[in-house]
Amino acid sequence: MAKAAVKKQHDGKLLEIRDLKIEATVYPPGEDPKDVTIVHGVSLTLERGKVLGLIGESGAGKSTIGLSSMAYGRGGVRITGGEVVLNGRDILKAGKGGIRKIRGREVCYVAQSAAAAFNPAHKLMDQVVEATVEHGTATRAEAEKRARALFRKLSLPDPDNIGNRYPHQVSGGQLQRVMTAMALCSEPDLIVFDEPTTALDVTTQIDVLAAIKDAIRDTGVAALYITHDLAVVAQVADQIMVLRHGKLVEWGDTRQIIKEPRQEYTNKLVSVHEIEHQEKTPSASPVLSVQNVTASYGGGMDVLKNVSVDIHPGQTLAVVGESGSGKSTLARAITGLLPPKNGSITFNGRTLSNALRERTRDDLRELQMIYQMADVAMNPRQTVATIIGRPLEFYFNMRGRERDAAVAELLDKIEMGKGFADRYPAELSGGQKQRVCIARALAAKPKLIICDEVTSALDPLVAHGILRLLLDLQAEEDVAYLFITHDLATVKSIADSIAVMYRGEVVRYGSKSEVLAPPFDDYTDLLLSSVPEMEIGWLEKAIGGRRMASAGN
Repeated sequence: MAKAAVKKQHDGKLLEIRDLKIEATVYPPGEDPKDVTIVHGVSLTLERGKVLGLIGESGAGKSTIGLSSMAYGRGGVRITGGEVVLNGRDILKAGKGGIRKIRGREVCYVAQSAAAAFNPAHKLMDQVVEATVEHGTATRAEAEKRARALFRKLSLPDPDNIGNRYPHQVSGGQLQRVMTAMALCSEPDLIVFDEPTTALDVTTQIDVLAAIKDAIRDTGVAALYITHDLAVVAQVADQIMVLRHGKLVEWGDTRQIIKEPRQEYTNKLVSVHEIEHQEKTPSASPVLSVQNVTASYGGGMDVLKNVSVDIHPGQTLAVVGESGSGKSTLARAITGLLPPKNGSITFNGRTLSNALRERTRDDLRELQMIYQMADVAMNPRQTVATIIGRPLEFYFNMRGRERDAAVAELLDKIEMGKGFADRYPAELSGGQKQRVCIARALAAKPKLIICDEVTSALDPLVAHGILRLLLDLQAEEDVAYLFITHDLATVKSIADSIAVMYRGEVVRYGSKSEVLAPPFDDYTDLLLSSVPEMEIGWLEKAIGGRRMASAGN
């Protein structure tokens, strides 16, 4: 049956998932393999041209349910029950050949990480038109014409020629929009957006979000929009489904969910707000002083330009700015991973050597770092006890019972019981992994911890818990934080002072109360106005009120 005829026959209802059950086999250390249920009998209906938001914490089953609309279960996941009815037929019964015809034609997928989804060896245009040409829905020339029109619709620069670039030659925000164009090119009925803006900084996020919203409206495609950020999904969704532990919690119109949530869990998601953090007065002398530091990679253009900041004992300096502004490069210069060309760094009363290999053991111990991606910051073959115990062994020569007791004490500090000591990273949630990384940093008894986007990959409830933990530990241990982030909502919750960075320079610097008080320069205004709000229509207001464009645009 022709696609047009299918649409006519099943007008209105595009996707219907009935009593979906999804399972997986887990292999606990020292135990027999066992089957666990990931999704428990979830049902949903999506009409043509509508957007359904799927929200919930990490592990709620959002992506797993979204991918089921393509009859796909990743990583050993199995669809063991229910029906997935797309365009009037159950695609779970379509067989491999039938499913191949559906994927990339009737339903397309936009991943969270566009960088990982593109082949670096092929030009963008070749990848954008591939599915359209393979399915025979258009000739190569027609597909390329369609792609260029989509590039223009998605506000990509130089839409007639950007397809000739390779993935590494465009920014993260641009690549995410190219991926949206790839999904739209074959003119599907349904697109699954799997956290398409989560990995982007706040200013780029609203560019991509606006582009996605316009493209959905102009093409009439239906969408499942998966995210953990209720404020984001409120801008694009007609309805929202709240999930937890693979079960449906609440489902309703967007306005009802954000204004009148009926379930306690939904109310928690809606009401996650910034922590009230009283700004501390700077001490007489800083624990870290960065003076006129300039740095570059490989002798090329300067990535840091004459940067000067101070961090005081027991306080937090938040460094904010878009991707590419120099935040992480500053961290690399401080840690010695990138020796500065000019300037000096004084730490705890002594001038640090620019090169890491020339620093003393005390320099290394007193200056620790917590990374954005806890997944890749830990050895997957080591237990939690081994990971936390390594700094204890290296810096303090602790062994045996003494080390185990110290590990247990650190696990208590991060609010994870003794039962976690023998677990492996793969057995932990995203928030638990980040807590282990915090404990590892604390094990060295540092005076300063650099926190590089430590909450950006976490859902709001978990991120809220991590921020509270960091503040409690700071009060207890008197440790200072250099907190790198693009999220000004986080800054308000944790910072005592703020440095705003733009293209390698500090453009605004001072106490939190000073930096967040008007009048604002154009760039700080851009950052502040890009923080999503739980309000329908916020996106259009934010875009319309900008005084400058984002760097990622």
